[in-house]
Amino acid sequence: MAPFFKFGYFGPEVGLIIALISGIGFGFWLERAGFGESRKLALQFYFRDMTVLKVMFMAIVTAMLGLLYLTLFGWLDLSKVFVNPTFWVAQVVGGLIFGVGFAIGGYCPGTSVVGAVLGRIDAYFFLAGALFGMLVFGEMFSLLKNLYNAGAMGVVTLGQWLGVSSGMAAFLVTLLAVGMFVGAEWLESKFREEPAE
Repeated sequence: MAPFFKFGYFGPEVGLIIALISGIGFGFWLERAGFGESRKLALQFYFRDMTVLKVMFMAIVTAMLGLLYLTLFGWLDLSKVFVNPTFWVAQVVGGLIFGVGFAIGGYCPGTSVVGAVLGRIDAYFFLAGALFGMLVFGEMFSLLKNLYNAGAMGVVTLGQWLGVSSGMAAFLVTLLAVGMFVGAEWLESKFREEPAE
């Protein structure tokens, strides 16, 4: 029965080693997908290369269905899995700021680390800006505390929010992902640059 850490099958030290190995693996596959280069990531905002959207939706659906089936088979106790509380106002504002930063810088935090490991100068600048932003946020937290806690809903899953079962929520998200894949392919066909002759 998982999650193994919550059931005490290993301690914090082994957990950190597993986290390190998982992080290195995650970075490796980000690089293999081409996500260590800001140009490829930025092309999403021009609808020319929707790989980021496709990969993220594939990851969401894979993780969601994996958790659902592991729970149904009795291999995972979902009540032991940490779920971030929802602060919908703060998360919408944060998502907009994140999106603007992504569009301007061409990186998200994870891909900027991959870019930095690859020696890309723009990734170093992006990381420096992210660290500076964290410092400013930390120093201004007393002024931003109300926004930080805005829209508090507690721990709520998509299924609970929609008032449907976990299986139905998974089905709806899978349908959404299929629709996004089809839409992404259509956008790419419309906006893809023709090769120079």
